[in-house]
Amino acid sequence: MLAGVSVDYYTKLERGNFGSVSESVLHSLARALQLDEAEREHLFHLATATATIRPGGRRAAPQTVRQAVQRVVDGLTDAPAFVRNNRRDLLAANTMGRALYSELYADADGVVNTVRYLFFNPGARDFFRDWDKAAADTVANLRTEVGRDPHDRGLQDLIGELSTRSQEFSTLWAAHDVRYHDSGVKALHHPVVGELELTFEVMDLPADVGQSLIVYGAEPGSVTEEGLRLLSIWAATNHQQAKADEASLNS
Repeated sequence: MLAGVSVDYYTKLERGNFGSVSESVLHSLARALQLDEAEREHLFHLATATATIRPGGRRAAPQTVRQAVQRVVDGLTDAPAFVRNNRRDLLAANTMGRALYSELYADADGVVNTVRYLFFNPGARDFFRDWDKAAADTVANLRTEVGRDPHDRGLQDLIGELSTRSQEFSTLWAAHDVRYHDSGVKALHHPVVGELELTFEVMDLPADVGQSLIVYGAEPGSVTEEGLRLLSIWAATNHQQAKADEASLNS
């Protein structure tokens, strides 16, 4: 009644039979169900994916980072920064980013994927101080990504792998929660500098569909700000040592 549709029609929609449903009906449903912004977007993506007439599909997400973007990332010298794709592969990072996620880079066999680390590596429960929240947020955000592009083969393969290998992921995925994860606070325990309460901002890169720039920061005067300063010193020391080792091997 709140949405202004019949029970039969609403039942068909619940079963995924959107047909050629109008935007006005979807807006009415969103209001009646009191959906938040992420849930509303997900509803529209689901309707588009199953509608009789569909718009053109999204371009495939590039798996390399453009040099112009890499220069921006490298230019952020006092804050951890990354470029990731919609599957949560880290495609690029600056020196501070690699230092912050040193545990992930040490564990990775090839491309660093934050979701695989989160669910497959036992050390993730120490690294992410609130592992339950990190897991729930990540799965809900992946559900949002699938809604945006349900035909992304790489994303579907990742979901299949996680569902098969992790009961915890499978349980969270079955909840069908959707959520944006574009700003907030991330609580980490770094093995060198200790506990960090990092703010983060996620910015989509419109010229590179599916890629986002993530930058971490700290409140001025906080313990985390001091932790990032120590992380910068540690990262610089490691970088100098790596260069010295390389020079020694080449001599």
